[in-house]
Amino acid sequence: MRAEERIFQGIVFNPGDPELKAIKLRTHILDVEYNQTFEDETEKRAQLLSQMVGQMGEGGFIQGPVYFHYGKHTKIGSRFFGNFNLTIQDDGEVTIGDHCNFGPGVTIVTPVHPMIPEERNALVGPDGRPQRLCYAKPVHIGNNVWLGANVVVCPGVTIGDGCVIGAGAVVTRDIPPRCFAAGNPCRVIREITQEDSMAHKPEILAEFSVPESFEGLE
Repeated sequence: MRAEERIFQGIVFNPGDPELKAIKLRTHILDVEYNQTFEDETEKRAQLLSQMVGQMGEGGFIQGPVYFHYGKHTKIGSRFFGNFNLTIQDDGEVTIGDHCNFGPGVTIVTPVHPMIPEERNALVGPDGRPQRLCYAKPVHIGNNVWLGANVVVCPGVTIGDGCVIGAGAVVTRDIPPRCFAAGNPCRVIREITQEDSMAHKPEILAEFSVPESFEGLE
């Protein structure tokens, strides 16, 4: 079985496998190329992202620097915004929905290593040879999710639609839709309700207003 197939089956794999190393090297080079561009070089950036990630929806913007590990294992929806120092260690699959916003320093990780140090150093294959192995759990982020600065999303986590995750949170378990969650480890603080509407903050809204309907708005 190919090493990449092992990743998606959720079983241990060797990150030093030549096939995987080739994928990562290609993506790391593209990371460097992207990080050397200026933010107004939109066509060049779009072209690099099309090579770097598995899917990039329309109207997205990644400030950079950005650090994808495999790249091709990440799928990003439309109208995505990623601020400075976005890191996605996508050994396993990472999906990000539409209209998501990530603050600076957001990190998403999917690989998991054995807890026992000796097992971390080596597991034994059917041929009797020791190998350094790990496994990966996918991360899924819904639509309209805001991740604050320096949020870390851990392997196997799903964050539901419409969530806000407070700055510095370490998300170790699933977060249900339309919740505000924060802390280390991250926990749900409360649901997001109409009481959170900007309509209740006229002193901040100034001359602006909340639309009567959000249908058709981008």
